[in-house]
Amino acid sequence: MSQAIIQLSGVNKWFGDVHVLRDVDLAVQQGERMVICGPSGSGKSTLIRCINRLEHHDSGNIVVDGLTLDEDTEHVAAIRREVGMVFQSFNLFPHLSVLENCALPQIRVRGTPRAEAEAKAMAYLRRVQIPEQSHKFPGQLSGGQQQRVAIARSLCMEPKVMLFDEPTSALDPEMIKEVLDVIIDLAQSGMTMICVTHEMGFAKKVADTVVFMDGGRIVEQAPPDELFNRPKSDRTKKFLSQILSH
Repeated sequence: MSQAIIQLSGVNKWFGDVHVLRDVDLAVQQGERMVICGPSGSGKSTLIRCINRLEHHDSGNIVVDGLTLDEDTEHVAAIRREVGMVFQSFNLFPHLSVLENCALPQIRVRGTPRAEAEAKAMAYLRRVQIPEQSHKFPGQLSGGQQQRVAIARSLCMEPKVMLFDEPTSALDPEMIKEVLDVIIDLAQSGMTMICVTHEMGFAKKVADTVVFMDGGRIVEQAPPDELFNRPKSDRTKKFLSQILSH
């Protein structure tokens, strides 16, 4: 096994008295597509938010692309440059056009000249199939379109890893497919990604590894065929019976 691009060892996280992550060990290989699932409150989103320091872990070690995530702000900045994040709530700047939303991070963080940043932004907007929306503002777009802009914005930074935090949970049902199709296309291009989602069909189609979390712990992880068809844990079996029956 090659050196993991993301390695978590004994990671713990508390919110006050609530123990949100409990001794989490996890390794993600270069090019691996990992889906994390589990009930609400199981620690899934907190886990991936710790990977780019949106949340501080309280103990244990997180190493991303050879850099240890610690109090060193240079390490944090370096890791964030290489780890893209797509949120459930889009997090676009409402006062900037779609093109500016995608170009500005490149200019500010990577020092890319504006013309080059805008050209790259248009290339990625074409990749997510909404180049014609480049001069509109986020408020003029559907939720599915806004999420595709958010994905394009992250891709413009050319990250080594993409994190998706329930990217379809805020969308109307008819918009979910258009966003998942974009993520599937990314996955097939070899992008390393971790996706927290309840979309089990997506997990079956895309994931190399599915991780099931409950109570802040990783209960089970396996390739999708094994986890969905031959789960070992009774807790995994119960969760899958509930979610797959809907």
